[in-house]
Amino acid sequence: MTADEVASLAAARARVLERIEAAARRAGRDPGSVTLVAVSKTVAAERVRAAIEAGLGVFGENRVQEAAAKIPEVGAGSWHLVGPLQSNKARRAVELFDVVESLDSLELARRLDRIAAEVRPGRPLPVLLQVNVADDPAKSGFAPDQATAALPELAGLAHLRVDGLMTIGRLEASPEASRTTFRALAELSRTLRAAHGGLGAALSMGMTDDFEVAVEEGATIVRVGRALFGERPHDHGPGHAHDGGEPHGHVVQGAGPRADGAPR
Repeated sequence: MTADEVASLAAARARVLERIEAAARRAGRDPGSVTLVAVSKTVAAERVRAAIEAGLGVFGENRVQEAAAKIPEVGAGSWHLVGPLQSNKARRAVELFDVVESLDSLELARRLDRIAAEVRPGRPLPVLLQVNVADDPAKSGFAPDQATAALPELAGLAHLRVDGLMTIGRLEASPEASRTTFRALAELSRTLRAAHGGLGAALSMGMTDDFEVAVEEGATIVRVGRALFGERPHDHGPGHAHDGGEPHGHVVQGAGPRADGAPR
């Protein structure tokens, strides 16, 4: 960890927070109501420690296995699982993460509930329901009608706390094209909360390419990777996107430090 690296990350953080604040002001919202989750997939533990020194405190990981090696080494921060969770990794996820944002089935919810009762008795596990509001075949998650049907049972699981909803937008040509998806998630949240008291108001939506639009549409959590950490090596899987973390392939103006520390 070097002073230059910390300074570079602090500058990137400041740029992202300025953009969040401007978007919130445009929507008549309090910027303090938006949590910035720094998506740290493939970022080494030493650099995450530099990010903490730079003022970042909440991190998002896509894969349980990577997080299991990284989180103990970092030794600080709050951690969200933002990628898909396989049932055979559910126990480790409950042990590692403060929030699971990618709850995508009743079966997984029941398993997490059982494990949370053992691993963290008396402390319900905060979760978000991943909803595929864009009906994107490349994405996982509840369909909106499935979320509606599942919510009564989910709200009754004593060892989970359903804080709200999460979605991953389609990889669009422009940030504005994501607005329909974000607006649909916000509307679904209002509808579900009016019908069921067990759902919280959190809305996790928006990433590097479109988080400002998400904030304008009501996001309370934005998941930002490249605008903080710069471009990183990645897999080119179906849909050319990280499911739960950062879609990639577009570099936005002002997004993240270059390798030499200068802003993009």
